[in-house]
Amino acid sequence: MRNIKNDIFPGDFDYQKSLKKSPDTLLNKFVRVERYINRPLASLIVRAVFNTRVTPNGLTYFSFFLGLLAAFFFSRGEYLYFILGGIFIQFSSIVDCADGMLARSKDMCSEYGSHLDLFLDRIIDFAAIVTISVGISTAFNNKSLLILGLFTAGLNLLSVNLFYIANSYLQKTEKGRTGEARALMLLLMLIFSIANRLDILIYLLLVERGVANLVHLVYFITLGRKKNENEN
Repeated sequence: MRNIKNDIFPGDFDYQKSLKKSPDTLLNKFVRVERYINRPLASLIVRAVFNTRVTPNGLTYFSFFLGLLAAFFFSRGEYLYFILGGIFIQFSSIVDCADGMLARSKDMCSEYGSHLDLFLDRIIDFAAIVTISVGISTAFNNKSLLILGLFTAGLNLLSVNLFYIANSYLQKTEKGRTGEARALMLLLMLIFSIANRLDILIYLLLVERGVANLVHLVYFITLGRKKNENEN
């Protein structure tokens, strides 16, 4: 079978080699933002830098910089800045996908690079939610939106911590389990920015993160009960 993408972009870059194996989770079966939007666009970036001195970690830092710019724009609280924030956060998401693709295609994968990516992603996620909260509270002149947004940012951090704690307990080393979820969240930031309704995004994230934390809690308690039953 011919590789259509490699026919379009001939050369040393191997699109198939650059792809990560997505875990077979329920979320990945229904959410395909990264697969059908971010990866094809990220491949254009990888193609452009493949034969240069640009490194995967360099793209990771560039993605981080774009995310910080997006956070700055979100905080301004004006419609034009919301749109700029949405564009830059989506561009950051695409470049974030490109760093891993470049690493895999050039056999430059490393544990440090993988963890650096996760480390900076979490900062951007937190900064984006907080600054969106600041921006919409200014735009709508509603301080309660700021409180709800900050609470949502806290719930998001809690959810991430609970997820990694559970994975640590289960000794799961499989990567990419949350990639599609993050890609969807950042795409929604762009969509709701254009619609000038980032307040709705905060409400959605608040409910989703609250449910996610409850699921993590129940799941971990269930694991403990099963372990005790097996030991007895």
